[in-house]
Amino acid sequence: MDLSVKQLEEAVAVRKQIDQLRSRLNSLLGSSSAPSTSGGSTAASPASKASRKRRGGLSAAGRARIAAAARARWARVKAGKTSSSAKPAAKKSGGKKKGGISAAGRRKLSQMMKARWAARRRAQG
Repeated sequence: MDLSVKQLEEAVAVRKQIDQLRSRLNSLLGSSSAPSTSGGSTAASPASKASRKRRGGLSAAGRARIAAAARARWARVKAGKTSSSAKPAAKKSGGKKKGGISAAGRRKLSQMMKARWAARRRAQG
């Protein structure tokens, strides 16, 4: 690859601009790492990858706040106190089961189903 002196000077000038812009960007983002001055590819160095801002996720403080709220919520549930966000503890015994059907209702349904099955058998044969 034959490069003229003019092309080499232009490449050096462009490289200086890139280094200046990279150091300016690092100072804006608060990175303390110095830009790499070695030649070669213009790919981001490991130091600049580490200084990128994370997308999404939680900070350590945010995780701590959520964990503290969860611990407090479970403490209220275990203590038997209910709050607006904690569900009341279900009764193990002594309460009437919701949504049940009485014995008379069960008998009536059974008779209705038997009549329906008998009508279906008569219609088939």
